[in-house]
Amino acid sequence: MAKKWYNYFISSDHPADSTADVETSSSAGATNKSPRTAAQTVAEIASSVSAEPNFTTPVADPNSFEEIYRSAEIRAPAHGYTILKVVDMLHSEHIRSLPAEVKRSSILLALEAAGVKLEEIIEDAVRRDRALDTYERVLQKSLEELEARKTEENHRTEQEMERLVAEFRARIQANNDEIAREKERFFGWRLQKQQAEKKIADAVSYFTSENPITAGGTVNAPSPPTK
Repeated sequence: MAKKWYNYFISSDHPADSTADVETSSSAGATNKSPRTAAQTVAEIASSVSAEPNFTTPVADPNSFEEIYRSAEIRAPAHGYTILKVVDMLHSEHIRSLPAEVKRSSILLALEAAGVKLEEIIEDAVRRDRALDTYERVLQKSLEELEARKTEENHRTEQEMERLVAEFRARIQANNDEIAREKERFFGWRLQKQQAEKKIADAVSYFTSENPITAGGTVNAPSPPTK
C-alpha cells in the first residue's frame, strides 16, 4: 500500500503528466528543480533503503514505537531532524492552522536553515515505515502461530472432554443399572415375603378374630425399579 508521508515535501500539485518540482535545501535561498517527478524521486529514495530492516534487539513493549525504531537501529542524526520531528513541527501551534502549502514552505525553510537535506527526512520516514511494516508482520506471524497452537489445543481439549463425558455417563448408567438390579431383587424378595406372611396369617386366622400378622407391604418401602 502506497504511503503518503511525503506530501508536504515532494509536491505533485501539477497535472499528472507534468514535471513536479523537488525542493531541497542544499543551497541557501535557492530552489533546485529536477526533471524527475515526485513519484520517481520518492521511488529512488525508497530504493536506497533496505527493504527489510534488521531488528538487533528484542522489543519488550510492542506499543512503544520508539523501542521498535531502536531495535531496527534507526537513530536520530546529529542535527536532530527526523520525520518525527517534522510531524511535531507540523502540529505545532505556530503553523498547524495554516494552509498546507504554507506549512510545506515553513518546514522547507527550517530544514534549509538547519542544513538538512530533504532527502534525509524522506529516507528517515521510509526507514521508520518499513520498520513498522516489518514488525507488523512479526506480530501477525506470532498471532497466527498462537492461533494455530490454541486451536489444536482446543481440539484436543474437546476430544478429552467428550471422552470424560462418555466415561461419566457410563459410570452414571452403571450406577443406575446396579440400583435397578437391587430394586428388582428386593421386590422379588418382598413378594415372596408377602406370600409367606399370607400363609402364616391364614393359619392364625383359624384361632383368633384379631389377626396379628401383617401380610401387606411395609411403610416407606422403596419405589419399584423403572423399566
